[in-house]
Amino acid sequence: MVKRSIPLVAMEKILKQSGAPRVSDKAKIALRDVLEEYVEKISSDAVRFAAHAGRKTVKAGDIKLAIKK
Repeated sequence: MVKRSIPLVAMEKILKQSGAPRVSDKAKIALRDVLEEYVEKISSDAVRFAAHAGRKTVKAGDIKLAIKK
């Protein structure tokens, strides 16, 4: 499986929308790393929930349940 990264420009956009007037490259990378780790955990939990329900398809409910976990 190819590891893809969330674009740094997206991290800058998120931080600026949160009120940051300027954003360093290290801050963008740090946010991306944290988000990717969080998303991987939620995704794997959601896949397990779908499998437990006898489905191959991950649904929005699986994601929401994984976030609540």
